[in-house]
Amino acid sequence: MENLLLIKETLEKETGMELQTIPTMDGLQSALATYINNLILNDFEKLVYLLYRIDINEKHIKQLLQEATATPAGETIAIAIIERQLQKIISRQNNTPPASEDCEEEKW
Repeated sequence: MENLLLIKETLEKETGMELQTIPTMDGLQSALATYINNLILNDFEKLVYLLYRIDINEKHIKQLLQEATATPAGETIAIAIIERQLQKIISRQNNTPPASEDCEEEKW
């Protein structure tokens, strides 16, 4: 649940979307897919910029879209975005050193 909230907060920051309280991953995915579909239709350049900011490889997206021909593009891209955000959250959690309260000189 904590990761879901972190993903929600990160997506709001990255996309500018204002997501209401979304209790499930499916709800978040659905809202993001709707947003992505809107970008595909109305502002493709903004979508490309968003994918760049989130750090999703263009080749990866193309491959996913080719493999998921039965799934709408917005949904496929939304899943990729959520997965990437989750990877970044887990990476930060694993690579953040524990705070040492003993050494005040290192806190600056």
